[in-house]
Amino acid sequence: MKERFQKRIPISQEILSKITQIDELKGHWKGGLAISPQILGRLKKSVIITSTGASTRIEGSKMTDDDVERFLRALKSNPPENRDEEEVAGYADLLGRVFDNWQSMKLSESLILSFHGVLLRYSKKDGQHKGKYKTKENLVVARNSEGEQVTIFEPTPPWLTKKEMDDVLYWTHEAMAGKKLHPLLVTANFIFEFLAIHPFSDGNGRLSRAITNLLLLQSGYGYVPYVSLEEIIEERKDEYYSSLRKTQKYHKTKNEDISAWLSFLLDVLLVQAKSAKEIMENDDPTKLLSGRQIEIYALFGQDALAVLDIKKKLNAIPEVTIKQVLARLVSLRLIERIGLGRATRYVKSK
Repeated sequence: MKERFQKRIPISQEILSKITQIDELKGHWKGGLAISPQILGRLKKSVIITSTGASTRIEGSKMTDDDVERFLRALKSNPPENRDEEEVAGYADLLGRVFDNWQSMKLSESLILSFHGVLLRYSKKDGQHKGKYKTKENLVVARNSEGEQVTIFEPTPPWLTKKEMDDVLYWTHEAMAGKKLHPLLVTANFIFEFLAIHPFSDGNGRLSRAITNLLLLQSGYGYVPYVSLEEIIEERKDEYYSSLRKTQKYHKTKNEDISAWLSFLLDVLLVQAKSAKEIMENDDPTKLLSGRQIEIYALFGQDALAVLDIKKKLNAIPEVTIKQVLARLVSLRLIERIGLGRATRYVKSK
């Protein structure tokens, strides 16, 4: 088993170059961080909203970041009313726990099962299987151009799930402790195997992203709570699934090779690390904005703007994107929300 996990990890010059770049940026963060605690606190809250929205949308949720922010703010008095809200509440809870308590967490079967329980805590239909490995097959399927359901990938059957999870957990602990493999390679390999096993009836993708955040934090990537990993993955969603499918089709064969998945994940982590460097170099929140976010923020002067006002000015940007950008600007306190529902307007913060 150890040889199989080790053999499928490619150590090319390209892979090593990406890891080197990520670690150089990691070093900059550790050595030069001088951001005020207030800015970091705001960033963490913003990332929980952004990451929750992105991670659940990757799996099919329709809630925008604005929807997520509004819903989470009222969660204590207004419990989830539908599937999307249940998934959002669970992921935000789990991610917050990871960000706050990662130092005391140890990757294990019991931790993963407890993570799954938190993830599905609010889900009414998942009460029977939350916090438990699957008991039925969960094929990964899709519909072809003719509308027919086609099996894309056959994960580990239920009766082998615990054994294979035990195997990869044991290998991961040994590899991390032995320090012969870079922790990013170990993390990528664990997450690939986790998704190939697909150990739960539901929530595998979301859970894999929460665990990725945990393993990165435990490997010294301290900027993880301040730059959304999930948002970067969502922006490359097609590539995310493509890289998994390319590698999963060779799972448990003589030709196992996680190159496509590893390359994708390192590209995502490099974008995240570069964003962290930008944060470190200037704690001005406007420096955290993407080009599209800057374009929308630039519209704000003295007057209050509604979503439709922005749509008229920037007709090429979809309304759902405008709403997500506005939620991001609100979370960074660059603008403020006034009113509710159709009367909602936004003004530049003073």
